[in-house]
Parts: sequence; C-alpha cells; structure tokens
Amino acid sequence: MKRIFVNLISFLGLTAPLLAQKYVATDGDDANPGTIVQPFKTITKAISVAVPGDTIYVRGGTYLLTSTITITASKNGTASQLFTLTAFNDEIPILDFSGQSIGAKGISLRANYWHFRGLQIKGAGDNGMEINFGSNNIIERCTFFENRDSGLQLSNGSANNRIINCDSYFNADPPDYGDADGFAPKLTVGSGNYFYGCRAWGNCDDGWDGYMRGANDVTTTLENCWTWGNGYLKDGTDPGSQANGNGFKMGGGDNSNSDQLMHHFILRNCVAFNNKYKGFDQNNNVGSMTLLNCTGYNNKEANYRIQRALNPGQTLTVKNCVSFSGNVQLGSFAVQEANSWMSPFVVTAEDFLSLDPVLAAAPRQAGGSLPKIDFMHLSSGSDLIDAGVDLGMPFKGKAPDLGAFESDFVSAVTATEFIPAEFRLDQNYPNPFNPETVIKFKLPKASLATLKIFNLAGQEIATLAAGLRIAGEHEVKWQPHDLPSGIYFYKLQAGGFAETKKLMLQR
Repeated sequence: MKRIFVNLISFLGLTAPLLAQKYVATDGDDANPGTIVQPFKTITKAISVAVPGDTIYVRGGTYLLTSTITITASKNGTASQLFTLTAFNDEIPILDFSGQSIGAKGISLRANYWHFRGLQIKGAGDNGMEINFGSNNIIERCTFFENRDSGLQLSNGSANNRIINCDSYFNADPPDYGDADGFAPKLTVGSGNYFYGCRAWGNCDDGWDGYMRGANDVTTTLENCWTWGNGYLKDGTDPGSQANGNGFKMGGGDNSNSDQLMHHFILRNCVAFNNKYKGFDQNNNVGSMTLLNCTGYNNKEANYRIQRALNPGQTLTVKNCVSFSGNVQLGSFAVQEANSWMSPFVVTAEDFLSLDPVLAAAPRQAGGSLPKIDFMHLSSGSDLIDAGVDLGMPFKGKAPDLGAFESDFVSAVTATEFIPAEFRLDQNYPNPFNPETVIKFKLPKASLATLKIFNLAGQEIATLAAGLRIAGEHEVKWQPHDLPSGIYFYKLQAGGFAETKKLMLQR
C-alpha cells in the first residue's frame, strides 16, 4: 500500500504533505528536522530550508529576538506556490523584539508571494515589519504593537500587497515621537496595496500615513478600516506637536517636497474618530481621493479636511459619508453626493445606537473579522437610513445608508418597490473574503438568470442561482467549504446580459 501511495503522489505531481511543512517552537532546536515532534528553534532556520509552496507553522509562546528576520528575493514564491508563515492552529506566537537596539527592524520582507498569518510582532527597534521591495504578499490577522517606529511599513516599490484583518497600535518612536504610524504605505511605496478590515489606534503619529518622498502617482485602497486615538502615547499623554495625530493621512508630501505628489487614495466604509488632529486628512496630496460611506466622529481639528487644489485631471469624490461632532472642510472642487452635512440632513446623537467607542479594540470575531459593536451604527428612525446613492456596494433596503455601517433597519419613509433601470452585477463584498461573501445582482425585468462560480482554469465550481427571477435586486451568499485560497470568477447571465467579475478567497 505504501508503494501505491508514493506512486500516486508522483503521478499527480504532488509533494507529500510532510515534506511541505516546517515547525518552529520555543523549545525547539535548529539541529532538529523541523517536524511537529522535533521542531526548529528559530523562524530564520525554517526559512532557510523552505521552498516555494512550503508552510512554516509557528507554535504559540513568546520568542525573544534581538536580530532582524530578513527574507530576501532568493526566497521568492510564485502566484501558485506561496511561502506561508503562520501561527499553528489557534495558538498565539509573540515575536518580541524588545531587546533590539533602536533602528533595527523586526521583520524585513524583501521577497514576493509570502503569506504571513496570525503572528504578533512587538517591540522592534524600528518597524515591526517592513515590506521592502516585496510585492504580491498577504499579511493576514497579524498584530503590530509597541514597536519603535511604524507597526507595518511598505517601501521601495512594494506593490499589490494585501493587508487583511490586522491591528497596529501603541507604536511610538522615541525620543522625538514624530514618525511612528500604525500602517505606513508611504515614502517610496509602490501601487496597488490594499487594506481590509484593519484597525490602527494609539500610535504616536498617524493611523495610516501615505506621505511620500521618492514615490508618485501610486494608488492605495482601504476598506472596512477603523482608526482612532492617534497622536498620543500608550499612557494617553501628548508627546507634542511633532506627533501629528491624524486618522487617515492620504498622501502628498510635507512642506519641503509637496510639489504635485499624487497618492491616489480610495477609502470605503472606513471610520476615523477621537484622533488628536484630523480624521481624513489630505496632507498636500494632489492626486485623486475617493471616500465612500465613511464616518468621521469627534476628531479634534476636523473630521474631513481636503482643501488644496488637485492636479489637472484628478478628482475628489465624497459620497454617502457621515460627520458628527467635528468640522468638514472640503474644497469647492469636491464631487459630493448624499453626505450628512448636506441638505436636508441634521445629524444628532439620536441618529446613532451608541457614541461609546470602548469596544472598538475588542477581540475580533472567529475568522478575524472586526468585532460587532453598536458604536456609530445608525439607530432606528434615523433619516440617514436608506438616504444614500447606489455606489455598487451591497446594501439593505431601498438605498444604501449613510456612513460606514449598513443598518438592519429600513427607512421610515414608505417607498415604491425599487426596480433597477438596467441589468447589473455588483462586486462581491467583502473581497477578499473568508468564510463568506455576498453577491448582488439587479434585473430590470423578470428574467431567466444564472450565477455561477468558475476557477482560473474556467471550470465551473458552483451554481448560486438558476431559474426565473423577478425584477428587482437579488442577493446570494457563497460560503465555499473545501476550496483553497485563490482567485475565482463569478458570471451572471440574464436576458441577453452577461458579465464576469473576479473574487478572492483568502483562507
């Protein structure tokens, strides 16, 4: 039987699972073979012997580290064979770099196609992690805290990285306290980086900082991200004016290099509150900025401040956004629609279920999603419910709500049944997703409709809808149980209409 098993593996071109797994534990030994029974002592050792497609499992416990973990381009993965460095099951590995000298980074990722998952990184002498010349990496469910510069920074052309369900907090850079952000796609960053479901709080500088020097004309996207309490130290003290304290700083340069630098920022369903300075900050950015269904609350100087004229051809789009207890300062060039500071809305505390942010830093849900809390969610009867414009994102009721959180309530105003004017297939949401995503499509008339999922090879994976559907909006959920991470496609065919979109399953 053993011979049959080995021959089958060879025939299929597979690698035996045990050969693709390395283990690291606090009580391991680098002279060991790196198995679950005889694990390595260090992550560096495991990396040195790993090949593309391998998974390095890090057991729970605290790893006291004084040297940077450096991953170079000699360890590049591929789109089909990523290197994976992950916590083992639900164990919590803490990589504690507190013994490092100032200026030393915790993890320096200089390679492509790596997947980090479930690691906690603290105390580094500089960035907890810097993605430096690294692209197409996934950083998922990782935590960066008490590092002595930004928790996670992207530099030197690093592009198309996905930062999923990560937290970054209490990062501060002594003695000046002027540069440590939660997440920093800045300076020499590349384009196409994407943050989803991330939180940044209590960092001495900014929550997100897109300030540039050396890069220009790049795009960064944030979705479902929260940031608060930045500009202060962990004990709540204010280190001074050099600590900016913005929530989302959307790029541009400082006063010495602000010459027409463009960092195109896209923010969807993002929340900034209780920051020392501004919630959503232009910071000299003259590129395009798009803010959709965002919420600003109680930021000291302004909830939104974007006033400097943009470069020719660039646009500022602000739609379905909410502001409460804070200023909104937008230039006349802003393309605005259905924002809470526009007629006919008057926002009061009664519009919200809660204004208490105490649970914003609560533990995440199983699977890594943001905690479910009432903070800044709309209350029943608010005229902000169903008051937005359709932006192609999922919503309940006859129209989207204003702000970052779609409520379960319906508008108090009775409306006629919504019939769309044309066939439409929306982008799935969330995307990337795990374990479930929602796909909506619209039919202007009753039609035979099919909605199917395909893999990269064009093979049909699942049929989510098939048959006659009435006119209106339709919603289906997809929860694949046994499929690997990767890119898939979904296709709607109805009444002569056909459209295909891409989605990403992230285990």
